[in-house]
Amino acid sequence: MTFVVPFDGSELAEAALVRAVEFATVLEEDVTAVTVVPERKRYAREKGWIEDGEQFDVESLVETLRDQVETIAPSATFEYERIREFPPEAEIADHIERLVLECDPSIVFLGSDNVGRVVTPLTSVGVHLAAEESYDVFVVRHRAPPKIDVLEAHAEFYPEDDSTSG
Repeated sequence: MTFVVPFDGSELAEAALVRAVEFATVLEEDVTAVTVVPERKRYAREKGWIEDGEQFDVESLVETLRDQVETIAPSATFEYERIREFPPEAEIADHIERLVLECDPSIVFLGSDNVGRVVTPLTSVGVHLAAEESYDVFVVRHRAPPKIDVLEAHAEFYPEDDSTSG
């Protein structure tokens, strides 16, 4: 079994990867980050991967995401899938879920600020992943754990003053 992190390079995806590594270290599990990259500029702009008018180089983006994962979790595996079409968010979620399931996860660490709310967008990738019952889902809503002392090994990923702490 492995811990799987859907990874898009966002702050919450990074936080989810850090949490997965922390748990994996204690529980002696492997970590895999998975990414789906639609080869369309519009999606890349929406994700913040490129600016308006900027060229979209898919290979460069994949290497950037791979480097991000390797920096945070050097022993993690990085899996990705390129898709040519620009499907609706629900179809992207299906691609991500398929990648997640291929890893046979015991836990999926999901960086999301909207999973589990009473009103959840139907297009949320997290909604689809959280609905799967073959694995547990650990939802990361804050970059730093709000009520847990920062683990020294990953302190560089946590802001010193986390105003989101509760």
